[in-house]
Amino acid sequence: MDFIYFLFELLTNTKEVLLQLFRDYGVYVYAIMFLIIFVETGLVLMPFLPGDSLLFTAGLMCAQDSGLNIYILIILLSIAAIAGDNVNYFIGRYSSEKMLAVKFRGKPVVKQEWLDEVQNYFEKYGVKTIIIARFMPIVRTITPFASGIGKMKYNVFLPYDIFGGLLWVVSISLAGYFLGLVPFVENNLEKIILGIVLVSVMPMLVKIIQVRFGKK
Repeated sequence: MDFIYFLFELLTNTKEVLLQLFRDYGVYVYAIMFLIIFVETGLVLMPFLPGDSLLFTAGLMCAQDSGLNIYILIILLSIAAIAGDNVNYFIGRYSSEKMLAVKFRGKPVVKQEWLDEVQNYFEKYGVKTIIIARFMPIVRTITPFASGIGKMKYNVFLPYDIFGGLLWVVSISLAGYFLGLVPFVENNLEKIILGIVLVSVMPMLVKIIQVRFGKK
């Protein structure tokens, strides 16, 4: 319950939680943020951890003389984002065959044709999916795992994953950094973070509506 409460507070009061962590642990807060970003991108079962809000708020704190350094922040969290995606990719790649063997009541939980569809998708759209997914909560956690399941070539996956990871961390962190001294942003931080999350998930919601109500 303490862990669930911590996650809820981190999602809803990101700045207050980070400030408290910095007061309690000092520079070790970098390691805590590294772990959060790594787990959010590296474990397919943890898509609910904050990514965008953490990057934006941490960047904002760097501009407010909190003791955090924007250069250290960007370097460490970029490494975390890229390393997490690569772990997720290899988990998907080496678990796809084992998934076929899992059965429930005598029936396979995962069918070969499903894996074939995933593979076909990533052969056609894998490159742009890897980059765009970085800016979409939940999707950015699932995408590297699905890339591995779809057996996307690693020499194709890696450079675009690095580019997408750097683009995500740098852009969101610097957005918080340069807006950190704007009074309106500071006074309405929770609303702005909520807006960032809504904008991030909007393309996914639009696509779900199109698929649900559009033509076959």
